[in-house]
Amino acid sequence: MPELAGTVLAQVLPVAVFLLAITVTAEVAQLAGVFDVAAHALARRARHRVVLLWLTFAALAVVCTIVLSLDTTAVLLTPVGLAVAQQTGISPMPFALTTLWIANTGSLLLPVSNLTNLLAVHRFEELGAGHGDYVRTAALPAVAAVVATLVLVAVLQRRALRGTYAVDPPAEPHDRVLLVVAAAVCLLVGPLFAVGLEPAAVAVGAALVLLAALVWRAPGLLREVRPPWLMAGAFVLVAGLLRLAQADGLLDWLAPAVGTGTRTLDLLHLAGASAVAANLVNNLPAYLLVEPSAADDTRRLVATLVGVNAGALVTPWASLATLLWLQRCRAAGVRVPLLRLAGWGAVCATVAVVTATLAIR
Repeated sequence: MPELAGTVLAQVLPVAVFLLAITVTAEVAQLAGVFDVAAHALARRARHRVVLLWLTFAALAVVCTIVLSLDTTAVLLTPVGLAVAQQTGISPMPFALTTLWIANTGSLLLPVSNLTNLLAVHRFEELGAGHGDYVRTAALPAVAAVVATLVLVAVLQRRALRGTYAVDPPAEPHDRVLLVVAAAVCLLVGPLFAVGLEPAAVAVGAALVLLAALVWRAPGLLREVRPPWLMAGAFVLVAGLLRLAQADGLLDWLAPAVGTGTRTLDLLHLAGASAVAANLVNNLPAYLLVEPSAADDTRRLVATLVGVNAGALVTPWASLATLLWLQRCRAAGVRVPLLRLAGWGAVCATVAVVTATLAIR
């Protein structure tokens, strides 16, 4: 039993360290003005056309989600998008929906995009596959989910995306040196994650560099950096307990509910069941519950991730990113109709999950 617990901790702790470090990296980047300057620069280059502004903001949301994780998009990019919309006189809903849905459906490509992906990489390794194999298997589903999501936002918000805006919103003033260092770090971590370096090591290195830059240029802002200690602790506890339950065979009863096989219908069954589980109990425990029944094939693992990531859009508790997004919207004074959001989310989840699952090869 002690040996088993040690093995479980060896799998779970690096993910918790990554969560802490990438959150610190993202928060320092936000304090340095990286997201603010990027979004406002996009607004000034969108030729005063609302649809171009939305498309460039959506591209920023996709990159932010892939490289810095879905929670970063929900927490840090949502206020920027809402501020840009307010300053230009555009409806905030296309930007709000984009950050919420892309944060979830766009979190498939890299292991670092979602904590569930990091957990899945261990299963890939047990099957003799590596980081590169994960990216290759997830690439087409990831692109399909993002494209499907953006097409759906464009259709649902087509009226709000028409026309032009007159105001070029100015970015807030920022320390130039700190801004350049933070931007350089954000641009560097993406390729480092993509080539397969240990995610926790890359994130810790990035966090240390940015903390040092913050101490050097703006030490008073250190109190604004709040690592998610409670979230990381809860993750270790929940993931550790469920991993132990898996090892003891206590979750084997779930196998019939998610099916077997790697045919298209089998993968759709698995992804759909995973999406339902995510909306019932949250995407992280849902992944851990379903994983033992999907761990025999890399395609089944990716189908599970499609379900728990792209499908977690119906209930507010389906993903932490959704709860964080709701908090940011309310803080910005944006009223979110929850019933309509759930209906739209069900449509988006269905379209994204089906489209991404059909792209699995």
